[in-house]
Amino acid sequence: MEPLTAGAIAIGTVIATKALEKTGEKVGEALWDKTTQFLVTLKKHSPQTVVAIEKAPSQLLDYGKAVLEVESVAKANPEVAQAAQELVTAAETHPPSNLAEILREIKEAVENSQKSYPSTFIQNIKKAINEAQIQTNDQRGSTFVNI
Repeated sequence: MEPLTAGAIAIGTVIATKALEKTGEKVGEALWDKTTQFLVTLKKHSPQTVVAIEKAPSQLLDYGKAVLEVESVAKANPEVAQAAQELVTAAETHPPSNLAEILREIKEAVENSQKSYPSTFIQNIKKAINEAQIQTNDQRGSTFVNI
């Protein structure tokens, strides 16, 4: 999977999981564990990014900046890359019900930002949104397409 897409899915999953927790909805234990593990691992290498992610959605998060930071840290630290990939895999298997919505917000924010992102990033986010919608609506075992 493209690093930018993995970073976006990881961030989206963290935010989606937190939002569901606040409303009292349950998320799977595996997803919860991988979310926590990702945040702990990322915090070792980029504490300011974790602080920003943890404040979302109550405080505006620059999704583009956060995704780029996660990608940069993951490239430099295999431990972060592995934690992000494990979170993405858990989200592919059991996506939070609001993941597609959060990924749409990330895509829109990235598209509306002043920075230029590769068109493949936007395409991959669109695929992830579609797959999250399918998986959430239809738990028959379909997963994200690895790109």
